[in-house]
Amino acid sequence: MRRWLWRYWRLLTRPSLHFSLGFLTLGGFIAGVLFWGGFNTALEATNTQQFCVSCHEMERNPLQEMQDTIHYSNRSGVRAQCADCHVPHDWTHKMARKMEASKEVWGWVFGSIRTEEQFEAKRRVLAEREWARLKANDSLECRNCHEFEHMDFTQQSSRASRAHSTSLASGEATCIDCHKGIAHELPDMGPDFQAGSPGLPGVDSWVAHLERD
Repeated sequence: MRRWLWRYWRLLTRPSLHFSLGFLTLGGFIAGVLFWGGFNTALEATNTQQFCVSCHEMERNPLQEMQDTIHYSNRSGVRAQCADCHVPHDWTHKMARKMEASKEVWGWVFGSIRTEEQFEAKRRVLAEREWARLKANDSLECRNCHEFEHMDFTQQSSRASRAHSTSLASGEATCIDCHKGIAHELPDMGPDFQAGSPGLPGVDSWVAHLERD
């Protein structure tokens, strides 16, 4: 093994006998462009809705319940895709999210969530994991579409305007603090949960506000 490694190391470090430095440089540049193009194409393909719901578990559970929300059908005709809410747009955070998502592929391979019953049993674990991730990155995925600087508070309800101009503006809260359950059904949060309470999702009032506007 040692001799084999040494032989290939000498081969890699030996000067070229048949190709010029310019040819090797140009070849390396072209190979790099092809690699980067292929990598980026594959990366973007994994961001499509078709890819995300290619697993029947995702199509049957998260996608179906999202179809009843304002993120799927609304007056403006703008539909959020899976990646819009679960993958940041900037390169660094996108790559970190993609590496983290590799664990989801592992779960799919071993069938940890194959049935609706299995999905419901893990709904709260999955939801709290996603809430914690969005809390930690200051709701970057929400900001893919919703920019605080572009908000017109005069077009919002009094409650939304008050929350956005105070807690959100000061950094005391982030989007996910108030908008849990906006695209997917909430898990059973236990007897202490009350929709609309400060610091808790309050999904009923938010959905009603969005649909009313």
